[in-house]
Amino acid sequence: MSDSLRIALVAEGPTDRIVIEAALNAILTDRSFRLTQIQPEGSAAFGRLGGGWPGVYKWCKQSAERGNGKLSEDGILFLNYDLVILHLDADVAGFQYSTGNVTPVEDDLPLPCEKPCPPASDTTDALRSVLLSWCGETEVPLKTVICMPSKAPEAWVVTALFPNDVSVSRGIECYPEIEGRLAQQPKAKRIRKTVSDYRDKADELTEAWPRIATLGEARRFQDELLRVVSAETA
Repeated sequence: MSDSLRIALVAEGPTDRIVIEAALNAILTDRSFRLTQIQPEGSAAFGRLGGGWPGVYKWCKQSAERGNGKLSEDGILFLNYDLVILHLDADVAGFQYSTGNVTPVEDDLPLPCEKPCPPASDTTDALRSVLLSWCGETEVPLKTVICMPSKAPEAWVVTALFPNDVSVSRGIECYPEIEGRLAQQPKAKRIRKTVSDYRDKADELTEAWPRIATLGEARRFQDELLRVVSAETA
């Protein structure tokens, strides 16, 4: 492995990268890394595969095809990167494939797969299996970490920046339409879900990671990331 950890990020969109990179800065305090977002590719059109969860779906299928049906056998991917992060929002569990104009193939596990919440983990466990089926896998491959905020990364953002918000006290990992809470903050503190606003708050997200990590899916991401990094450096 190179001295600087080469991390590839497959995510729904550009604001997700900012939140995840802020988390990495907090978690990997003793390890340098270079984060490259390989999905969606950087362009106004969100790259040739498109953005959102359908873009993640298409990327997984493309990678699995290079690996003769399995993400873990994608030699090009793992030659260029030491670690791959697969991001998917937990709210995808409530969608149908047709919502994203996706035509599933026989081996894709079904959507929707949403479970009653709490606990959030019942839904994320089901959706992780769906995500892995897109990759031709039944278990998380080596050198791979799943990041699945419930129900979206905005739960992490609100917990970090607005810890007294009503959504936090009501169980933010099960709170519907959490993005709307950003617009409900006092005008002086309000932020939008934009790259510029999220970049301005990136350092605050990193500093607040210990509070974010009290959320189950944030803690799971941290624990699984550290486990993979430790195995690679052993």
